[in-house]
Amino acid sequence: MKRVTGIGGIFFKARDAAALRAWYARHLGIDVQEWGGAAFRWSDADGKPVGGTTAWSIGDGGYFAPSQSPFMVNYRVEDLTALLQALREEGCEVLDKTDESEYGKFGWVMDPEGNKVELWQPPPGG
Repeated sequence: MKRVTGIGGIFFKARDAAALRAWYARHLGIDVQEWGGAAFRWSDADGKPVGGTTAWSIGDGGYFAPSQSPFMVNYRVEDLTALLQALREEGCEVLDKTDESEYGKFGWVMDPEGNKVELWQPPPGG
């Protein structure tokens, strides 16, 4: 079974999220949207879309709980259900909650240092 196939997003918290978003927009040219982040569409060397997105977001970090870390990485996976089951069998701390929406399926595992890791199975064609 393939496990992680790529990075789906990087999320980090800030003391002043609005000011930090504005800094990234002004100085690095990131097109920060109202939801607090940007979606980088994947493309080839010629700029043609190749079917994938990496999210980037700054917020208050509440979504990272129970982790105390100032960041969370979202990893793309092919089969979330099978991977979560394998992680449980391997003794990993898999969080009970999973989500499914038009954006795909989401599950979480805690790494040995207490970082919450988000696992994301994109919807078909995503």
